[in-house]
Amino acid sequence: MLIRIHKEGKTILRNLIIGGLVFCLLFAVLLPSFLWLALSLFFISMFFSVQFFRNPERKISTINNSIVYAPADGKVVVIEEVEEPEFFNDKRLQISIFMSPANVHVNRNPVGGEVKYYKYHPGKYLVAWHPKSSTENERTSTVINNGKQDILVRQIAGAMAKRIVNYLEPGQQVTQGEDMGFIKFGSRVDIFLPLGTKVNVALEEKVKGNLSVIAHL
Repeated sequence: MLIRIHKEGKTILRNLIIGGLVFCLLFAVLLPSFLWLALSLFFISMFFSVQFFRNPERKISTINNSIVYAPADGKVVVIEEVEEPEFFNDKRLQISIFMSPANVHVNRNPVGGEVKYYKYHPGKYLVAWHPKSSTENERTSTVINNGKQDILVRQIAGAMAKRIVNYLEPGQQVTQGEDMGFIKFGSRVDIFLPLGTKVNVALEEKVKGNLSVIAHL
């Protein structure tokens, strides 16, 4: 079965293949007895890069915007009521999903509807589980209105992540489950829901984007 590669990784993988082949060729000519080492490093790098940029196809069978699907693969690390100061300026229910380097790093729309707000924030690169990473790290904030309620999704770069990609813009109509972005080499996604939302996950639970229902509005 072929592995689907996300578009954000195709250029990186192509450059890695070219650079790796040149690297191995130099070893073959200059240090042939160590060619095995160069080949090992090349294949290990390829394996981890393919793992990181893989993009498994996960279609939602029935679109239901009262159901909130996990926007990312990873582990639930936060479920709590917090003050959300950027858009809502009131209390919201925060659910945070931490993505390890081994997880799929595609971010998907947890609900469908109209994008009401989008903002990119440059910032620090604290470890993703740090309490201040949600407000001090490099991040994006996107608000999607499902026709009844506003949902805020925040992509947060971690210590290893240096670039967040987001494909959405205000006024755009988006479909539940479609790609909303990608975080290269990290890290965490926070989702802010109305108080009283029924939570369908527990702390430390592992979830998968488009497959795990994290809440019911």
